[in-house]
Amino acid sequence: MSSPPWDYIAKLVCIGDSGCGKSSLTIRLCEGRFSPQHDVTIGVEFGSRIVPVGPPHSKHSSKSSAADGGLPEPPRASPPQKHMKLSLWDTAGQETYKSVTRSYFRGASGALLVFDITRKSTFAHVTDWLNDLRAIADPDIVVILVGNKLDQAQPASEDDNDNAPNKREVTTQEATDWARRNGVLQYVETSAKSGENVEEAFMRVAERIFENINAGKYDLNDRRSGVKGPGPGGAKNVRLSADAGRGMTGGCC
Repeated sequence: MSSPPWDYIAKLVCIGDSGCGKSSLTIRLCEGRFSPQHDVTIGVEFGSRIVPVGPPHSKHSSKSSAADGGLPEPPRASPPQKHMKLSLWDTAGQETYKSVTRSYFRGASGALLVFDITRKSTFAHVTDWLNDLRAIADPDIVVILVGNKLDQAQPASEDDNDNAPNKREVTTQEATDWARRNGVLQYVETSAKSGENVEEAFMRVAERIFENINAGKYDLNDRRSGVKGPGPGGAKNVRLSADAGRGMTGGCC
């Protein structure tokens, strides 16, 4: 089954400490599966997913003007649904590769800043990651804070061991407060294992980018803006970086 044509393509980067589940989140979004064993990312891996953005294409029912005796209003034509191709760059979280991964911040229109809610130390480092990102990327980059591994922070279900520990080390409130103080779009808690809120996290970034497109914040003819429109004749495979991606390219969409 072929993917729908896209109207825009946006470059997103997943950043954060090693072991937070950035690769698992990208695989879950692109391939709809969870990989319990994933090699440590070296440099950058790549994936993509086409998602709908903006108002959905829906039918409008005719409204009657019975009160004034008029005729029903004719149905209004809905604009066609827009689609955005998310070009996902999953970056390495290890300090050894930071000089490499920072170079991929350029030209990104969105970022998922990921930490592990069961490891306080990864949350302590999100400020450093955000500072690095904002020093290199466009000032208008859309950033969302993602607390991953929600499945390890919730109490076990009735069918499981009731004595299973809650491993949460970062509360929802303190992460939400941090996001608000630092001008981050939103805080979302996800589980790459169960898939909970994974699409929501990516879609919140995509929708805000779409709002920025409509507000004229991007030059769609300049790849450095992080957003591209389709070339002449429809959708094209446009790269937002001179370097080809590796890793998940073949498995997505």
